[in-house]
Amino acid sequence: MNAVRALVDVLDDLLPQTQCGKCGYAGCRPYAEALATGSAPINRCPPGGHEGIAQLAAVLRVEIRSLDPECGSEGPERLAVIDEAVCIGCTLCIRACPVDAIIGAAKRLHSVLLEHCTGCELCLPPCPVDCIEMIARDQLAAEGAMGARKRQQRSPVTLRSHARSRYTAHQSRCDSTGELEKPRMSTPKSAAGVGSAAMKRQAIASALQRARQRRAIPGSG
Repeated sequence: MNAVRALVDVLDDLLPQTQCGKCGYAGCRPYAEALATGSAPINRCPPGGHEGIAQLAAVLRVEIRSLDPECGSEGPERLAVIDEAVCIGCTLCIRACPVDAIIGAAKRLHSVLLEHCTGCELCLPPCPVDCIEMIARDQLAAEGAMGARKRQQRSPVTLRSHARSRYTAHQSRCDSTGELEKPRMSTPKSAAGVGSAAMKRQAIASALQRARQRRAIPGSG
């Protein structure tokens, strides 16, 4: 068991620590565990790309394979940027971020801390107003975004270590507060709870309509 655990550690160190789930596993560590036991192929990590596949192949002493297109495609690092004119402050993206790279409060503008963003794209699906865009890190750095410049200056090893530490801190916080269990809880809805849910849906629908109207008007953000 110690040998397997050591192998998992080595493989996990080679993975990008985006925790994106594109490989089909819940995060980089679970994928590393599957690789160590031979139950997963080495070509399921788009963020790691060909270089990552080659490194995994060298450790596992297997043949290098092309990236599985079902998992996604390789490309430059992209970071999440929130459109301030459209954001409604729903906090759904904050809860989805595995490295706590998004800050903001309910009904207030959210912002992405580019220095910490791993480009996992997990914030995109829950956004009800489609106000998050993934933009190439180098483009953001060229435009003067300091967080993107900091990422640009760091080595891949440093970026992986930084992302893992933030993910671990995120998991520990969620475990201590029970935040991870909240979406899975199923309790009888009171009349007040049903009303609150209906009001929330109505608010989101109204915000969506306003966002569409703004986008339809030339020069409106």
